[in-house]
Amino acid sequence: MIPIAKPLLDEEEIAAVSNVLRSGIIAEGQRVADFEEAFANYIGVENAVAVNSGTAALHAALLAHGIGAGDEVITTSFSFIATANSILFTGAKPVFADIEHDTFNIDTDDIAGKITPKTKALMPVHLYGHPAEMRAIMEIAEDHNLTVIEDACQAHGAAYGNKKVGSFGTGAFSFYPTKNMTTSEGGMITTNDKEIADRARMIRSHGSRQRYLHEMIGYNFRMTDISAAIGLVQLGKLGEFTSMRQRNAGILSNGLRNIKGITVPVIRNGCNHVFHQYTIRTGGRDELVSFLNKNGIGTGIYYPVPIHKQPLYRELGYNDNLPVCEEAAGEALSLPVHPAVSKEDLNMIIETIKKGVEAID
Repeated sequence: MIPIAKPLLDEEEIAAVSNVLRSGIIAEGQRVADFEEAFANYIGVENAVAVNSGTAALHAALLAHGIGAGDEVITTSFSFIATANSILFTGAKPVFADIEHDTFNIDTDDIAGKITPKTKALMPVHLYGHPAEMRAIMEIAEDHNLTVIEDACQAHGAAYGNKKVGSFGTGAFSFYPTKNMTTSEGGMITTNDKEIADRARMIRSHGSRQRYLHEMIGYNFRMTDISAAIGLVQLGKLGEFTSMRQRNAGILSNGLRNIKGITVPVIRNGCNHVFHQYTIRTGGRDELVSFLNKNGIGTGIYYPVPIHKQPLYRELGYNDNLPVCEEAAGEALSLPVHPAVSKEDLNMIIETIKKGVEAID
């Protein structure tokens, strides 16, 4: 089976972890600080705050901006549920805008109609590694005095124009094993605002900046030096990983774009797509998934049930009309694109899809 995702870890990561274990300092320490500095430099921001998951990064970023009960945050329903749940964690309300048909990202034309006096923030998701339409998003935020929290959990190194995502507003990244780089589990908040960074650091550590002196409600969101050691090695490899993902995506698109019923991913002009996922659209998705899996090709469906249709959100009273989002949920299909996929694997994927489409048709 060609897996849909595979973390690439070798002796360098093993040695880095071994060095931490031998040091005896395995909780948050110098390696976390070093990782924060390196990641901030990579994204092009003044501050980075390491936490223990991408969900914690989103949650802490919202809290650091003062988002809470009675507030509304506009985001997308076509994402992993942590995007919206992080808003619920603060006591605020997620408000869903529809998505663009081509990039699967939030439709900026639909945001304006969702803004109310309670709206305090916009949370675009750079889905699958393709940047959201940040020029329009930042203009809307400026016009309405809104905070921007970028869910960049799938978009390490993606760029809109000459700026990396996570540097427009306050960014939140995930280092889960399936992401473009990993720390096993972990996350990062990025910001140019020192006050926001300071608040995020307190939030991740029980509301404290000085041991046993607690200034606010906080959590245990700390990253360990073990995770940071892996992250430092992975960050050094991220450029190569990204190039390999982009090469693999190019091979897939060249082989698939003329197959009837298959729509390959787009890359908007001026954007750097890092292909966390390579996601096609097809009306015969479920049948094709079955055919591919029977022929040794792993697939992923991200996401078959939009957030607003999840049982939890139905119970909360959500009944949104998001037609583009709902259409995408029935057609989106992700194929292996990670660096461990060989050219032979890619050719097999292309040929198997051709056969699958013919068999289904």
